Amino acid sequence: MLDEGFARIRAHRNNIHRYRRLLRTRLSELERQFIERRLAEEQTALDALAAETFPVAFTLPEGQDPQGWGAGDERRP
Repeated sequence: MLDEGFARIRAHRNNIHRYRRLLRTRLSELERQFIERRLAEEQTALDALAAETFPVAFTLPEGQDPQGWGAGDERRP
């Protein structure tokens, strides 16, 4: 199951890279709109699939600020 998820993620990422590469070429306005729409659809699908495949989310305890943490800090909540 995880291998299938990785394969689907890889396919979406490849499509996203292909669409970004196409956007750097000369395109008509219609072609550009189509590719931008497909790029947004692929990104949405990738985000959903990644959230489904890797459902773990980490949250900081209330009042904690990760911006102030240095590489050697050992803060405990």
